[in-house]
Amino acid sequence: MFVGFGTVLNVAAVVVGSGLGLLVGHRLPQRTRDVVTDALGLVTLMVAGLSTAAVLDADLVAEVGGSAPVLVVLGSLLLGGIAGSLLRVEARLEGLGGTLQQLLVRGAGGESRRRFVEGFVTASLLFCVGPLTILGSLSDGLGQGYEQLAVKSVLDGFASIAFAATLGWGVMASALVVLVVQGGLTLVGLVVGDVLSTGAVAAITATGGLLLVGVALRLLRLKPLPVGDLLPALVVAPLLVEAVSRLR
Repeated sequence: MFVGFGTVLNVAAVVVGSGLGLLVGHRLPQRTRDVVTDALGLVTLMVAGLSTAAVLDADLVAEVGGSAPVLVVLGSLLLGGIAGSLLRVEARLEGLGGTLQQLLVRGAGGESRRRFVEGFVTASLLFCVGPLTILGSLSDGLGQGYEQLAVKSVLDGFASIAFAATLGWGVMASALVVLVVQGGLTLVGLVVGDVLSTGAVAAITATGGLLLVGVALRLLRLKPLPVGDLLPALVVAPLLVEAVSRLR
């Protein structure tokens, strides 16, 4: 298969899954949709917990020291959150969702627009923040196969069915974000080669896990955390690992 096939497969899974969700969604009562969303929130919380456990990864500990992994994740979230809030990443994501809503669902406003934006932002974060997004895309670009993205495609496909049934067309629009993010990471892997250490990957995974906690809290309607503003933390994490390892 060609480089980038995993991303194409993932985009197709989101589009097909969203289409199926849209077909059955209007037939489900609101109470059932809420239960589905709650279930997705709980599963996302479970995945987040498994990802954050990477803070205990032996390679990360060996690279930065026994007491530094948590501080690396903390620093990544703080610095990334500051950068993201100044760049208004969350607002820009919502603005992009609103623009796509106007292009794809003309004439809709008010509650329909809010629902579209919520579906777009939530699905985009869920599909693009997890460790499989980073690891799978880089592996695909490095020529190590698309198996991780194939697994992610199956998970995202089933999740998009449930999301689209509840949140509508915005979930399908998130396929564009998946294409840009995973395609970009695949190109990074293709161009720069295997430059990330296993410790840096573990730091990204643990940081991404905490971002997924924020996504889960949004899905469970507990607290609308601005997870989009925290996305730069995924870039800061490997940089901090490199900086700490050089200072040791």
